[in-house]
Amino acid sequence: MTEENVTAKLTVAAPVTRVFEVLADPTTHSAIDGTGWVQEAADREPLTETGQIFRMDMYHDNHPDGDYRVVNKVEVLEPPRAIGWLTGTEKDGGHLEFGGWIWRYDLAPLGPSGTEVTLTYDWSAVLPHVREYIHFPPFGPDHLINSLRHLATLTEGAS
Repeated sequence: MTEENVTAKLTVAAPVTRVFEVLADPTTHSAIDGTGWVQEAADREPLTETGQIFRMDMYHDNHPDGDYRVVNKVEVLEPPRAIGWLTGTEKDGGHLEFGGWIWRYDLAPLGPSGTEVTLTYDWSAVLPHVREYIHFPPFGPDHLINSLRHLATLTEGAS
């Protein structure tokens, strides 16, 4: 594979401001994800600025501990058009390390009650030593579109 990102698009029957509001709320991320990996937001405040850190409790069968926590750093925040974050870990002493992959949502309003949502997962900045133990992308081909369908369920009819 020469591409180092995957993208999916879906039209959501909700205003762009509502879609952005749901994405900026870490407490909704578990429901959006849909894999069971994202468990619960440890930091529940809405995402309001670049550089903001938020942590998520996770679970994965292939993780040595099963349960673990990731730390995310908001890299893109352009309300209500774009939001994205890097994912990493918090080391001893509070040192944060990011793995080089980013989740990004781009939102295009389609009138007052519709939004085209583009979800991109980009791992182009992942260092070689990380690629030795994590396969990219770490999910199947339907994951992004399924996540967008979950987002649609959370936003449609709730504006």
